Amino acid sequence: MQKFANPTVFLKLANALLPFMWLAVFVLFACGLYGALITSPADYQQGETVRIMYLHVPAAWVAMMAYGFMAFASAIALIFRHPLADAAAKSAAPVGAVFCFLALATGSIWGKPMWGTWWVWDARLTSMFILMLLYLGYIAIWQAIEEPHLAATIARIVALVGSVILPIIKFSVEWWNTLHQPASVFKMGGPTIDKSMLWVLLVMALASTLLLFTLLMVSLRSEIAARKLRQNRLQAIRSN
Repeated sequence: MQKFANPTVFLKLANALLPFMWLAVFVLFACGLYGALITSPADYQQGETVRIMYLHVPAAWVAMMAYGFMAFASAIALIFRHPLADAAAKSAAPVGAVFCFLALATGSIWGKPMWGTWWVWDARLTSMFILMLLYLGYIAIWQAIEEPHLAATIARIVALVGSVILPIIKFSVEWWNTLHQPASVFKMGGPTIDKSMLWVLLVMALASTLLLFTLLMVSLRSEIAARKLRQNRLQAIRSN
């Protein structure tokens, strides 16, 4: 991993992988959306609204995964001083925030016909909303603090401390009474969802995960370019 700390090496790898990653994202989403809209049956209780699940569930998974990646990258930056770790965490935040917003929005759209309301302050929804606020706070730190080292230090703390929300989101439906349905895919005894729906959900989850890391690579590439530009400007100012 240490060799990828060199931005030049990373950029070379990113430029080589990105075309194949975009192609894989397109193919997976095409297959997943075909299954979600065409082959997957309507649910006997939820009817056609069950199709929202194929966007909502992967978005929620990826939103949590992105924040977990931010916390991991922040820990690497704190412990090993990896040159790209802070940049990776910073690059993941906007992507994760979009997925988190998508999860909240699709959940509200699903909740209106199922629960009769757009929003309830139950444990799962509230914890996901807190995750959204953590994303926005993390992004605001980088935007508000001009000194890069200070911004990175505070951002690491927010990412690491905020990661406590992830197990709360995961186990909220088990720890508290909630309207949100319990886990139906990753649970003891195996999935309870029908196979005709399960494969579509897993393909959409894989597509969303690959999209996360593809966008992360694109964003990190832009972040490296921005940091190089900033360094060049500082050198020009010092030389004058």
